[in-house]
Amino acid sequence: MIALTLLRELDVATPTATGRLAHLSAASGLVCIDSVAYVIADDELHLGVFRTDTSDPGRLIRLFDGTLPEEPKARKKKKPDAEAVVLLPADRRNPNGSLLIIGSGSRPNRQRGAIVALDAGGGITGAPLVVDLSPLYALLHSACPELNIEGAVVLNDEMWLLQRGNKGTGRNAIVRFALDDFLEALRPDTRRPGPIAIEDYALGDIDGVPLSFTDATGLPDGRLIFTAVAEDTDDPYDDGRCLGSAIGLIESGKLCRIERVNEGCKIEGIHAQPDGDTIRLLLVTDADDADIPAQLLTATLN
Repeated sequence: MIALTLLRELDVATPTATGRLAHLSAASGLVCIDSVAYVIADDELHLGVFRTDTSDPGRLIRLFDGTLPEEPKARKKKKPDAEAVVLLPADRRNPNGSLLIIGSGSRPNRQRGAIVALDAGGGITGAPLVVDLSPLYALLHSACPELNIEGAVVLNDEMWLLQRGNKGTGRNAIVRFALDDFLEALRPDTRRPGPIAIEDYALGDIDGVPLSFTDATGLPDGRLIFTAVAEDTDDPYDDGRCLGSAIGLIESGKLCRIERVNEGCKIEGIHAQPDGDTIRLLLVTDADDADIPAQLLTATLN
């Protein structure tokens, strides 16, 4: 098993709204730039910014307008369900690169995203640009009727989206787009080429509950490291009991390794950094409970 170590909890200086506790609880995606961790939470309208080298409270950057209900079921119904954040390379509009945040697509109101520009030091600059993902997601619904995009990564001049399956009929797959085509598809009134490929993956199970993708990150050599969770649900909308999480490796499109972690937490975000023969990981968790802060964890792969 892969051993996890707690680095910090994702507490923030100011709650996201009156009545909320001062932390993120449902962390769902992670990008790290040097000692800064950008964390998205699927039940918030904000991006969290945290230091990995201190335990100082993080700060929040609003992505989407509006307010969310406090009552859990009403909040679940209205939330944008932002499930992934990915670092985009520099382009004409964002010469220092940007962060792309994307919704899961599992409901019509979960088909929004946001682009946040970065400065030369990897910090946030300017206001977020909200993007409509529904035309892009329409290309995927025939192949993935129970659409539930949980991870995204730029790899080998492609954008890979991780479709999360479930205990029922949901498809567990990686959807590959040419990166230029994907970025073009984010713009309004433009052409939208379909994906290059959609590749299915069987990740095994924990006590009969299948493991399904929750996030991924790329390595400089083109390998993909992903997280997966065994969640006892047969619907992309409903949560279920988490039986455990795992971390896996895909190389040249082939599943090479998958190994459980030693804690029962629900891991939903990952960042990887090669260090000689070791790969150092940062991971974030979703507690499925607004009263419990999400955690930033560390681990290593040898």
